[in-house]
Amino acid sequence: MSQFDNVSVMKKANVYFDGKVISHTVLFEDGEKKTLGVMLPGEYRFGTEQRENMAIQAGQVEVKMPDASTWVTYKAGEAFDVPANSAFNIKVLVITDYCCSYYAD
Repeated sequence: MSQFDNVSVMKKANVYFDGKVISHTVLFEDGEKKTLGVMLPGEYRFGTEQRENMAIQAGQVEVKMPDASTWVTYKAGEAFDVPANSAFNIKVLVITDYCCSYYAD
């Protein structure tokens, strides 16, 4: 899907890590929520409240999931799930465009 129709976009950006990660929240009529953002190269740690799916639109990252001992590489067209109430580490290797979807469960 290359676009979202009939949505609301929050004007205020979500800014993390001194502006190295920036996203905007997209709200759907059915209550679904996504964030669309860009991450600059670097290493970050994110906490989660809801279970989520991060889809890499462009770029490349390495991710270390909770309780994992190895890093897994994801590139454009690939995605990964993150459990609720956890944290994951991410190494952004090149400027990366992403879409994060939040599960309602």
